[in-house]
Amino acid sequence: MSNDFVFGLHAVQAVVERSPQDVLEVFVSKERDDKRMNPLVQQLRQQGIAVQFCHRKTLDNLVQGQHQGIVAKVRLAQAGSDADLMAIVQQQSTPLLLVLDGVTDPHNLGAILRSADAAGVHAVVVPKDRSVKLTSVVRKVACGAAETVPFIAVTNLARALRQLQEAGVWVIGTAGETEQTLYQTELTGPLAIVLGAEGDGLRRLTRETCDALVKIPMQGSVSSLNVSVAAGICLFEAVRQRL
Repeated sequence: MSNDFVFGLHAVQAVVERSPQDVLEVFVSKERDDKRMNPLVQQLRQQGIAVQFCHRKTLDNLVQGQHQGIVAKVRLAQAGSDADLMAIVQQQSTPLLLVLDGVTDPHNLGAILRSADAAGVHAVVVPKDRSVKLTSVVRKVACGAAETVPFIAVTNLARALRQLQEAGVWVIGTAGETEQTLYQTELTGPLAIVLGAEGDGLRRLTRETCDALVKIPMQGSVSSLNVSVAAGICLFEAVRQRL
């Protein structure tokens, strides 16, 4: 199995708490001897995880980004499958799913996972091809949400959406040119919200498969929002309606 690196205090602590068996080794900067780092080091040792203290330069060479003085070598996170998605849907009376059609920016995916966790999303679904995976940058930006939100990579997105529809899930896509707004749409039942790639939006087949298309009304001069911002707006409108 391939390995990856998780870095940053929140991201490392999340994977240690939820999947300690996947943590192979942790590297800690010798310069970090403080009340935030020391409890985590103690937790690592209690879990029997090897800790190496090294110079910050060593950590800089391991990863690109703000590692905050800690980097964990972990087994590469595996995405769930089509079967896992349907199992999640069957386990929930009113599933809330977020589908991403070709999001490729790891910072966007990390931010989306964080919003998905906060909104109680039951799974984030992506196509296996043309989308970003659970990389170390994604996990760092997600601040632990990559370890809590089920991440599903399906073989064929349009087919997966049709299977969701057959299971009673209403599939709503986002598109700026439609007339119906997000706030005019009922979002209380079994629901999958579909967002398109940065810049390109939904692919044609994905768009045609959706039960309905909605837009976020824009009042200013810009024509669209960053996909992670749009995801947060859509998810929390669904949360508001479900309260």
